Amino acid sequence: MSELTSAVPGPDGDRVGVEVRGELDLDTGERLRGALREALRRSARGVDLDLKGVTFCDCAALNILLALRLRALKQGKTVVIRASGAAVDRLLALTRTRELFAAPDADGQDPAAREGRGAAQVSEDFVEDLRIEVAQLRRAMQTRPTIDLARGILMASFGLSSEDAWTVLVEASQNTNTKLHTLAGDLVTAVHGDPLPEAVREQLSSAVAKVDSAGSARSVVGASRLR
Repeated sequence: MSELTSAVPGPDGDRVGVEVRGELDLDTGERLRGALREALRRSARGVDLDLKGVTFCDCAALNILLALRLRALKQGKTVVIRASGAAVDRLLALTRTRELFAAPDADGQDPAAREGRGAAQVSEDFVEDLRIEVAQLRRAMQTRPTIDLARGILMASFGLSSEDAWTVLVEASQNTNTKLHTLAGDLVTAVHGDPLPEAVREQLSSAVAKVDSAGSARSVVGASRLR
């Protein structure tokens, strides 16, 4: 969980400071985005971030920070990370984005501008990559319950471990050219009476046989429960 202090004007009165503590991830992203946008709206020159109390920061949170920076630039403002802890420092170093959140120089120039187009291009490309990754994460969170149910069905039907059940799902998905969450949904539906396609049943049995030396015998029994 993350905790954000109320945005307050900085010492010079034209910037707004925001202190963030706790974990920054996909779950806390919307709250973070809303608070930072409000801080930016209230500011005359930009937002100063104190992130030294952040104990975890992932790509979803960095995506929000980069998007806020681009939003600020369009308004002639800046976003500056004034303080940060180990979690944020590590992520900024790995992604080479620390410079993008440095304080403006004496004449107010954006620090990335001093590096020329290279730094700006890193920002634009990295934001787009993160947007794609966050969209994939959101989709994974939506489909995870169904996939977990399908793994449970395979574990109960064939006596598999959780890891082996995952392997079976992935292999059957690849061999039938079916998306993993779609195959999982079909498997869950089959338990309630709708038959699985013959090709899918065959691939599931084949995959089970590969992960367990006794799977060949069990696959026939288990597959019959999913018809």
